[in-house]
Amino acid sequence: MELDAIDLKILRELQADARLTNVELASRVNLSPSPCLARVKALEAAGYIRQRVTLLDPSKLGLHINVFIHVTLENQNRDGLDAFEAAVTALPNVMECYLMSGDADYLLRVMVSDMSAYETLITDRLSRIPGIRNIRSSFALKQVMYTTAIPVPDTTDASAKSEKSGDA
Repeated sequence: MELDAIDLKILRELQADARLTNVELASRVNLSPSPCLARVKALEAAGYIRQRVTLLDPSKLGLHINVFIHVTLENQNRDGLDAFEAAVTALPNVMECYLMSGDADYLLRVMVSDMSAYETLITDRLSRIPGIRNIRSSFALKQVMYTTAIPVPDTTDASAKSEKSGDA
């Protein structure tokens, strides 16, 4: 699916506020509601829109500590990686998990309520996963920036791309 300027506007608007009604969205992107809805459905079918979520305030839910955990495994064979990934995805406090290059094999972002909850997570859950050699943590002192919005190219970026590829 080739994205045009209106598709990009739709993606930007929905990232900013997924609660928009189709009528509100259509108005913001200068379409009538029916074609707007068709475009949204096409973007969903093509996989550009994976899901719509509600973002919660962690501190209101008592999650005051944001921890980045570097995990090094004993070995990096496929079975060991798969086993670690399956175990870590079952931990509810793990917000993100990345397979990394460099010193650590994985980087986790974890949210906990306090140091006691962090200790429990490390000693009772994470360190019991087979194959872990080392766990190193860094605590976020302050969140300077946070966004869930993926950078959507503006219309000039999209037109420049199509000109380079000869589609203009």
